[in-house]
Amino acid sequence: MAKDVTLADIAARVGVSNVAVSKALSGKPGVSDELRNRIRDIAKEMGYVSSASAKTGGTGNIGVIIPENYYGDAISFYGRLYEKVIRALFENDYYGILELLTKEDERAGSMPRVMQDEKVDGLIFLGQMDEAYIKKMVQQTDLPVFFLDTYVSSVELDTVVSNGYYGMYQLTNYLIEQGHRSIGFVGSVDATSSIADRYWGYRRSLRENKIEFQSGWEIPDRNEDGKSFERLVSDIGDFDAYVCNSAFTALILIRNLEEAGYRVPEDVSVVGFDDFLPAGADEQRITSYKVDMERMAQQCVKSLIKKIKHETYMDGIYIVTGRIVKKQTVKNRN
Repeated sequence: MAKDVTLADIAARVGVSNVAVSKALSGKPGVSDELRNRIRDIAKEMGYVSSASAKTGGTGNIGVIIPENYYGDAISFYGRLYEKVIRALFENDYYGILELLTKEDERAGSMPRVMQDEKVDGLIFLGQMDEAYIKKMVQQTDLPVFFLDTYVSSVELDTVVSNGYYGMYQLTNYLIEQGHRSIGFVGSVDATSSIADRYWGYRRSLRENKIEFQSGWEIPDRNEDGKSFERLVSDIGDFDAYVCNSAFTALILIRNLEEAGYRVPEDVSVVGFDDFLPAGADEQRITSYKVDMERMAQQCVKSLIKKIKHETYMDGIYIVTGRIVKKQTVKNRN
């Protein structure tokens, strides 16, 4: 019967390893398109059905794994992004099962329960995780996997990310066009790949505009566990502007500056990235680069479903662009 056909049976028929068969059927890189199609054709001919869908032709569920320290934050950018993922799944006749990844489990390399119970057809890893953890998870599951708002250069991933590099490049260019020359970057550069992208976009803009970067221009905004600092600066020093790795960081910075007696943008301009603030904050105040979370979620979900169904999909890194939203925190100094 179809349920008795194994990866080993298919591998013996094709004349390849079990690993090659697993990669071909799960959509992972490492086999040629020609071999992948051949393996899929023979698997179909033999009546193979994956363990995750053997009982019902598919569970209709997708596991969504989010680091607890990001999702649990009061502002919860990832909470909003998760909501958009769930909506996109529902629109495509799937349901999402959320699992929060603790820092302890991430450090220990513990496999999420949703990966073990065979109750999902695929997985979405949402948010930045440790590189070693990502490698281990990719290696340990045969389920189709997609990442959202994260990547690591050492692992071939299917992932959807925002345009952090060019978004921050454009924001910094905008400040320079408005006459700013001493521009600080607020963000812990090594904390996530997303922040690093934004930092290097900022640095490119400075270099192209012949502004020499100073060592004191890099200002951290969080600790190693991802928790935001409550105080970022006590005075503006020689800065006439700041670019912040997120709108929430920009909000904290502005509060620090105003508590110290400075005015934004009269004394110093401030911009942020992602255009996301917690409920109750002045969402119409901070000039920012707006991330298209809805399109990111839809692209991730649709591509993952195609991957599950062994259909052609956009693999590798898919970058979703956003746009600058000009508000009230930048002053023209020309």
